[in-house]
Amino acid sequence: MSQIHLTIDQLVLKGFRPADRAAVARSLQDELARVLADPATRADWARSHRTPVLRLGTMPLENGNAGGRKFGGGLARAIGRGLKP
Repeated sequence: MSQIHLTIDQLVLKGFRPADRAAVARSLQDELARVLADPATRADWARSHRTPVLRLGTMPLENGNAGGRKFGGGLARAIGRGLKP
């Protein structure tokens, strides 16, 4: 079984209220764990490589905790799509 090690050096969330930042970070972490645990994703990532920058495009943003969770989950899924070689 292959392992994926992902490091995010810094997560900057300007313009979010503190509670919303926490919701984005939690949702991002949870959804990334789910996306990267997918066997198809692991198979695509069987070889070592680095991806210094991902251009994810426009992401919709809604206010409040629910909007933060939705944004974090969408961000994680976009990262998962962008990481495929």
